[in-house]
Amino acid sequence: MNSIKYGRVLLAAATLFALPGCISVGAGGEPPESLLTLSSTASAPAGSGAVTGPEGSAGAIAVLTPETPAKLDVLRIPVNVSGTEVAYLQEAVWIEKPARLFRRLLGETLRVRGGALVLDNDDTPTLATQFVRGTLLDMTYDAPSSSVVVRYDAIRSDAEGTVTSRRFEAREDNVPAEAEFVGPAMNRAANVVAGDVADWVLSAD
Repeated sequence: MNSIKYGRVLLAAATLFALPGCISVGAGGEPPESLLTLSSTASAPAGSGAVTGPEGSAGAIAVLTPETPAKLDVLRIPVNVSGTEVAYLQEAVWIEKPARLFRRLLGETLRVRGGALVLDNDDTPTLATQFVRGTLLDMTYDAPSSSVVVRYDAIRSDAEGTVTSRRFEAREDNVPAEAEFVGPAMNRAANVVAGDVADWVLSAD
């Protein structure tokens, strides 16, 4: 039964959206020649830093690893074949899971734009006065529209107990369904979302 279901996914992708050889369901096959990652378009220079403390003007910002749906809890790039079918882009493999990559990207963006002390690792954020968490809904290739989509539901909370949320999204259209094009487009879209989230978080200061 599973083999029939998987065959239908691949057939739908190849026939309806002209993506032969570009997507797959299983994790088998030859290993990729390279791995994909996310990199910030703006990085903090060497020697930069931030200080916080009881008398500081601002506390630290803790960026927590976002939740993800099952399709993103892997090292592959999901392909939305239709509203009910998901496959994976061949030869497109992340160096680590998207949630952790996006967490570090958002942390670096906050660090550069706000100059605040940003905690974006797994250490206990004891100094944090703001927390940014949420759900990374999509870092996905959409086959029907040939688009890369990054979608993040952000939740911001502060020391006073105020909690606010907002959805952020960026997409890039007309992207061929090949890793060499999807990877850079995904990075650009993720940077747009990270920048918008950072501006939103920092505007609350």
